[in-house]
Amino acid sequence: MLKDPRHLALEVLNRLERSDVLLDSLLEQASAEASFPDPRDQALFHTLVFGTLQWRARLDWVIASFSKTPLKKIDPPVLNILRLGLFQAALLDRVPASAAVNTSVELAKKEAPSWVIGFVNAVLRKAAKGWHQVPLPDARRDRVRHLAVRFSLPAWLVKRWIDQNGAEETEALCRAVNEIPPITARVNTLITDRLQLIKALEKECKEVHPGQTSPDAVIFRSPSVAVPELESHRNGWFQVQDEAAQLVVRLLDPQPGEQVLDACAGLGGKTGYIGQLMENRGRIVAAEKDGEKLRRLEAEMHRLSVSIVERLCGDLLEVEHPGADAFDRILLDAPCSGLGVLRKNPDARWRTEKRDLDRFAGLQGRLLSAVSRWVRPGGCLVYAVCSTEPEETEAVVELFLRSQPDFAVKPPDAEAQTAVVGRLDQRGFFSTAPHRDGTDGFFAVRLVRRITAGHRAPEG
Repeated sequence: MLKDPRHLALEVLNRLERSDVLLDSLLEQASAEASFPDPRDQALFHTLVFGTLQWRARLDWVIASFSKTPLKKIDPPVLNILRLGLFQAALLDRVPASAAVNTSVELAKKEAPSWVIGFVNAVLRKAAKGWHQVPLPDARRDRVRHLAVRFSLPAWLVKRWIDQNGAEETEALCRAVNEIPPITARVNTLITDRLQLIKALEKECKEVHPGQTSPDAVIFRSPSVAVPELESHRNGWFQVQDEAAQLVVRLLDPQPGEQVLDACAGLGGKTGYIGQLMENRGRIVAAEKDGEKLRRLEAEMHRLSVSIVERLCGDLLEVEHPGADAFDRILLDAPCSGLGVLRKNPDARWRTEKRDLDRFAGLQGRLLSAVSRWVRPGGCLVYAVCSTEPEETEAVVELFLRSQPDFAVKPPDAEAQTAVVGRLDQRGFFSTAPHRDGTDGFFAVRLVRRITAGHRAPEG
């Protein structure tokens, strides 16, 4: 069914308000339903959704200045129409303010009672002309509120970042999470090498160059077609993967011939890299409780020519124990708040609340304890999250180490550590951040199970 990009963007924003479904899933479903014949309509749709979510707090600040009705009394679908219209008028250069107002009024005619149409028209006409004159909250009186509105972030998150990092670094972080990142890929060395991939991408993309931190990373912008339609992608030459996520797998340091568990494997981004570093020799068990994700993971491994992956569908807190000493290495990329990937997932800033951090930490601790039983003596377990919040990172690890004395933090050997050098602190904790590294915010730690009496040291 063919839909206008603005109408479809409004539908996605409204669905996010009503459900717990993640943005990626809604975008994928909506794009499939719309089947935009013009790539420019597809691009506009994504821009409207991401931009309106990313700048929601800033947009609301302006709308509140021109609306006689308090925001909390405006019906969410109507407020989303105002946000979409103001985003186009204020922040999209290619959309004239008059067009942004008129298309928003048309949306109101389709989606709201007749009396709302005049309200939307009046507010947006005033806001489209005067948005740049609306002052931000005074930074001297309330630094938290100033940064929260200026960079469109929840005040509770800005406050905790200031408490942890200071105001200056927090401002740099706030600015970084609002920058549009380039596309980062990981070359699939089972098929090609980084130089050949760069040459191939230069024919269809702009600003192609090697990554800054991962030895297998390639960065590019503005592909001429959607990434899955690039010839090099169809041929399995790369996966889209942030450099920080690549370094997490480097921290795991999987070796050919080993038995490896990728717990919470998702769609297989890290699974593919593990198979690549293992040179397609050994065995990988990809565990995921979502059967549809596992089906797509299998297709992705086929595209990448990774042939050593077995699928395990189920909750790791409930699946049958595979036996002690089952794996040489385990990667637990645990479910988390996602506050380290706000650049790419703008919905996370509004979906996550402060109390969620403790809830995630509880789940992360249970998963870590569960999979630790499957590590052979001398083997390693890498715990990772795309978050840098203390509750989900060091606190989880410290609690685990107190309850599991046969594990200890141990960085990889010198050769493997080359890729992560400079990102391990004195405790052996790995972390990245957008404002420091130009990557997603990740935390990871490598935990090694000690060899105790009654266990033989592994060969090799």
